[in-house]
Order: sequence, then C-alpha cells, then structure tokens
Amino acid sequence: MQAENTNTSPGFGALQGVKIVDLTRVLGGPYCTQIFADHGADVIKVEPPQGDEVRDWGPPFHGTDASYFIGLNRNKRSIGLDLTQAGGVEVLFRLLEEADVLIENLKPGTLERWGLGYQEVLQPRFPRLIHCRISGYGSTGPLGGFPGYDAIIQAMAGWFSVNGDPAAG
Repeated sequence: MQAENTNTSPGFGALQGVKIVDLTRVLGGPYCTQIFADHGADVIKVEPPQGDEVRDWGPPFHGTDASYFIGLNRNKRSIGLDLTQAGGVEVLFRLLEEADVLIENLKPGTLERWGLGYQEVLQPRFPRLIHCRISGYGSTGPLGGFPGYDAIIQAMAGWFSVNGDPAAG
C-alpha cells in the first residue's frame, strides 16, 4: 500500500495545528477522526500494509476503494505500517513525536500485546500525548474486551427482535 493524501484543505478550521495519529478501523473510530479532520486537524491514518479492510467493503466503489471507506476517511493522510514489526513501530514513534492525540479503537489489549501499551510505553515516551481508546464495552468489567460491532450491540440490546420482517428474515 502506498501512502496517500485525501486531505483537500490546507488545515482550515478550529482544529488547525492539531496533529492526530489515527489507529482506527471499521466505523466508530474512523467517523470520530473524520470529524476532527473536517475541522482542520492533521489526521494521519495508520493502516496495515495491505490497507484497511474497509477499502474492500463495496459496492459502490470509487476507483479501487469502497465509497464507505472514502466517506469515513476524507481529509486524512494515510500510511501503511506493520505494527507487529520493529520498522513499523519505529515509524509510528516518529509520527507520535509530533502528535497531540492518538486515537485507536483496537480491541482492548491489542496495543499491549504489540508492546505498545499506553501506561507502559507510550505515556512515558510521549508525556504530552493524549490517548483516546474507543471500545464497545471498555477494558474491565463483565463485558470488558468484547468487540462493539453493530450486530453484537443489537443482539445485546434486543433490537434483533424488531429488525427485519418475519417473511424475509
């Protein structure tokens, strides 16, 4: 995957000058960082080397990327990094040196498993960095660590019983 720039504005807006490193995927996290980018923040989306899986969630497509992906990642810059490898972590650290905020919605424990836990590694190394973790159920408690996808939330809330119709499913 090549780095790309979908940021069409030169940092115009209330958040001009704020730099955000975006380790989000699917819907909730990319939507959050899209709002920051729309308000002028410099958002750098970090994707795996093969690209965010949402790039393939179509049709419809615009070129080779799903419209869903484009809609959630407008006004961001993008780079592909393998954060399980030392070289990828080194590039991430260079990005974080100048960042104000790190936003991620990885399953709780993923950064820690990669040796990138906030308390152990990121906070001591980047003391001014704000870390925002988005998760469906948090990291503690009886549901801590569960993924927060739409279908899971609907099932937990009982919404499947009112979704759809009996004939079609």
